[in-house]
Amino acid sequence: MALPRELALEDDQIEELMSTEWNMRIATHSPDGRINLTPMWFGWAGGRVYFYGRGQKVANLRADPNCSVIVDRNEKFPELQAVMFQGKASVLENADAEAADPHLEAARVQMGIKYNGGHGRAPSDDPPPNSATAAGSKRRWVVVVPERRVTWDNFKLPLLGK
Repeated sequence: MALPRELALEDDQIEELMSTEWNMRIATHSPDGRINLTPMWFGWAGGRVYFYGRGQKVANLRADPNCSVIVDRNEKFPELQAVMFQGKASVLENADAEAADPHLEAARVQMGIKYNGGHGRAPSDDPPPNSATAAGSKRRWVVVVPERRVTWDNFKLPLLGK
């Protein structure tokens, strides 16, 4: 069942949500067909979702690039706002692939600012970009290119008489 258009987030709300919220969840398919759902820190640049990951997520996306990402905020149902993207992920396999990506540097800068002081560190007045790079066999940057977007803003539910 599709959500009513009246509940959709506006484009500026999506940009704000994607630029300020700390956590996303990404759903991938494991080799045995199960869904692997994982919370991650992420960047948002060029209409794409970026994250630096390792382990099963990366292996799953190499085998099947289809995935879903959700970013939401607020806990109470009448206040819930979210955007879900369904799309394909690309694993940036090395420094050359990272350098060739047109939006990775912007995502790194955004993540440096957004997560400034994360992991219990003292915030910096001039936070550096996220400097992670391909390492080992599974530590990689991943970019998710959305093919479909679904959003909802439950603050708008009273407008529908619900």
